[in-house]
Amino acid sequence: MHQFAAQDEIKVFCGNAHPALARSVCDYLGLPLGKMEVFEFSNENIFVRILENVRERDVFLIQPTSSPVNKNLVELLIMIDAFKRASAERITAVVPYYGYARTDKKDQPRVPITARLIADLLTTAGASRILTVDLHAAQIQGFFNIPVDELTALFLLSDYWKSKKLQDLVVVATDIGISKRARDLAEKLNAPLAIIEKRRVGNGDTTETLNIIGDVAGKRAITVDDEIDTAGSLVNAVNALLGQGAREVYSCCTHPVFSGPAIERITQSSVKEVVVTDTIPVNGSKKNAKITVLPIAPLLGEAIHRIHTGMSIGAMFED
Repeated sequence: MHQFAAQDEIKVFCGNAHPALARSVCDYLGLPLGKMEVFEFSNENIFVRILENVRERDVFLIQPTSSPVNKNLVELLIMIDAFKRASAERITAVVPYYGYARTDKKDQPRVPITARLIADLLTTAGASRILTVDLHAAQIQGFFNIPVDELTALFLLSDYWKSKKLQDLVVVATDIGISKRARDLAEKLNAPLAIIEKRRVGNGDTTETLNIIGDVAGKRAITVDDEIDTAGSLVNAVNALLGQGAREVYSCCTHPVFSGPAIERITQSSVKEVVVTDTIPVNGSKKNAKITVLPIAPLLGEAIHRIHTGMSIGAMFED
């Protein structure tokens, strides 16, 4: 437990998306979790009431926009509005997982750029700044006209793999878009990089794996992605790597979305272990012997402390 700041200066609150994470962040900071009511009326209208004074306070509002995405997003917007109207000095929306991030460009005719729309909504609601983890695409930061601090789970993941002392590693980017992040992990593990070239089929969750760029034969492969959704891409990647002679396949990502058949697919696949963080709750049926969850709270807690005290966020990630 750290006693970082006077309790009357900094306040940490949360909605219903991930209260366990908010409590862990507060434990790290040595602060009580702020008191607030957030509930839904019978007509599905969301109501928020702050139960303590936040006038002129530095407020941090923890709410990943994970499933149920739209409910959690509207909760967040209404909470921000409530704090703005309660005269909070600064409102930082701590959004560990940024929903709709995959709709970040017009990649076909007559489609929205929803990630930009969400940025506009958060800003209009009254957020002063955004704190997030491993955005799907770095350019989403540019959708905001307020400061955005993007943390990365890369160091958490690399430290975990180092602790396992696996030999003959190759780090595999699950598609070309994630290759930079995979390269950074490969560099930290002193391992070569391979890339799976794949083509998405239509707007569904099906992908067609094409070919593997790089040598994986006889190696232990670790696949890297920013999120695992239905785990279809993961299973295709595992099968492709084993088909090319990989000895074993492990997997890691920052955001365990795990929607639909994801857990069943992971259980039935040949992947040895899937390592994720808890930017999204992993509980109930999502818990699985193959899934290892690394806590993200210390990373968020340290960032909140640094934002509040005017210290550098970038310094957290300097080797």
